[in-house]
Amino acid sequence: MKHRLEKSSSIEMAVKWKVKSFLLLALLGMLLPGSVFCDDGEEVTISEEPIESEDGDDFEVVYVSPKPIPSAYLMETFDDESSFDKVWVRSEAKKGGVDEDIAKYDGVWSVEAQERLALSGDQGLALKSKAKHAAISAPLKKPFVFSSKPFVVQYEVNLQNGQECGGAYIKLLSSQNGKVDLKNFHDKTPYTIMFGPDKCGNEFKLHFIFRHVNPLNGEIEEKHAKRPRDKIEEPFKDKKPHLYTLILRPDNSYEILLDHEVVNSGNLLEDFTPPVNPPKEIDDPEDFMPEDWDEREKIPDPEAVKPEDWDEEAPMQIPDPEALKPRGWLDSEPEMIPDPAAEKPEDWDDEMDGEWEAPLINNPICTEVPGCGEWKPPMIDNPDYKGKWRPEMIDNPNYRGKWKPRKIHNPDYFEDLEPFKMTPIGAVGIELWSMSDNILFDNIIVTDNVADAVQFAQDTFDLKVMKMEKGQHTIWGKILRFTNYKPGYWALYLVYLLVPISAILYYLGKRVYQDSKEDKEAALRKKTDEPTEDDPVPEGAEDGNDDKEAGDDEGAAGLSEGEKEGEEDRDEDEDDEDAEDDEEDKPEKDDVPTRTSPRLRKSRKD
Repeated sequence: MKHRLEKSSSIEMAVKWKVKSFLLLALLGMLLPGSVFCDDGEEVTISEEPIESEDGDDFEVVYVSPKPIPSAYLMETFDDESSFDKVWVRSEAKKGGVDEDIAKYDGVWSVEAQERLALSGDQGLALKSKAKHAAISAPLKKPFVFSSKPFVVQYEVNLQNGQECGGAYIKLLSSQNGKVDLKNFHDKTPYTIMFGPDKCGNEFKLHFIFRHVNPLNGEIEEKHAKRPRDKIEEPFKDKKPHLYTLILRPDNSYEILLDHEVVNSGNLLEDFTPPVNPPKEIDDPEDFMPEDWDEREKIPDPEAVKPEDWDEEAPMQIPDPEALKPRGWLDSEPEMIPDPAAEKPEDWDDEMDGEWEAPLINNPICTEVPGCGEWKPPMIDNPDYKGKWRPEMIDNPNYRGKWKPRKIHNPDYFEDLEPFKMTPIGAVGIELWSMSDNILFDNIIVTDNVADAVQFAQDTFDLKVMKMEKGQHTIWGKILRFTNYKPGYWALYLVYLLVPISAILYYLGKRVYQDSKEDKEAALRKKTDEPTEDDPVPEGAEDGNDDKEAGDDEGAAGLSEGEKEGEEDRDEDEDDEDAEDDEEDKPEKDDVPTRTSPRLRKSRKD
């Protein structure tokens, strides 16, 4: 009895430890993605409490709409919807050269907060529609005239749903006699500068295009800046706000910044295609190469003679003269024959469809022989083949080099050393066609002071960055950043959690079933006094038991009467203990017969 209790206790302890081990492994597995979302050496907190600054004080990211900058030509935060409706004008024009049903600028604009980690009170201008033309613009307080001060334009873009194909750039519209027709703003409206991101397929761009006016004839030509030296793909994918800044200086230098980092810089005179200034000289269009001008560096040797044995007519390949037709080849049998099982379709009309012919199939007779039809020897390379004879090439004694037309003065030449002095700007416009929606524009500023743009960014964009960084200090913030806010990843994570949980439940159910089964088998063996697997009967044990009983009888006969009585007392005590154990294991039902141990029955018989 004691042995059975100890065995049951040990089984229970083993099951508990296995369950604890599985629960621990499952917990580690569930928390593993959180560790993946953390950067090396970065501490993770699960709470949403305010994070501590360097001096140990807690802080909250508080946004207050910046006060207007007096020197700014345009400063727009989109925080005041009533002011927005007074300043910004939606285009009522139609785009030319496209179908009438898609020509109208009917894209939907909305003033709203960004979808994720928005600052309280902060709003932006969102393009809510996709695959539609959209145009909206706002005038400057006064036209920007390029003179002795720098030109600075800065704005934010948040591609909240990523970008498949389309742009998020702005146009600085040219002032036409001090005015711009904003209601008729379309793709052909003259602009001075186009600046901002654009993407289609795997091509990522950060445009900086300015329209240069030819000082001689007044013609306008677009000049494109060189490609950025740094990669600019991330803003199209991460669904976060990004800050784009263009700085033009009177010395013709320029800088393009992305999130305060310079990604492109150069000079208006040197780093644009086509160049601002045309070449001084051009090829004379009326100059032609003389007839006796020989540009051939090599010529065939005029004294070379073709050898007499050179046969130009010899073929490249000839039939193998040593080949023999295989025995059994059937020349008279065709390789293909009409299908004898084919039948003419009932709806076949000879007048309309022509004479019907059965489809061809492989001749079954040819499968049992080397081949059928006309036998031809295989082709081999012709050892006498030399090809067409050509004389050897020698240096041309009359070679005069490559001819070039003479250079003349370019009648269209001009030298503009101040391309910075562009056409004055009268308005800011956004004219787009995009395959993605929820493109959020925010915090646009046009100024002639770099410090104003920097301060404006500190009061707006930098606070958004702080808000995002604070949100990313939590495990869930890191999970959101890793999943890029895609619901499909959440379904995948749910499946990841269900797998260990299902395994644990399956294991526990199986253990409970096995333990219950083992207990029932143990109780049954105890009742029937059958030998268990733990106590196997050795070979010859049955014969030994018979001999042992006979020896016991003989030994008992040789004992004295006192010893016999003592032995019987000890046997009775042991039998009483066994009887008590049997009484404890006795079933409650009356119809189950009472059983006693063999020693007790033997003692009673004696």
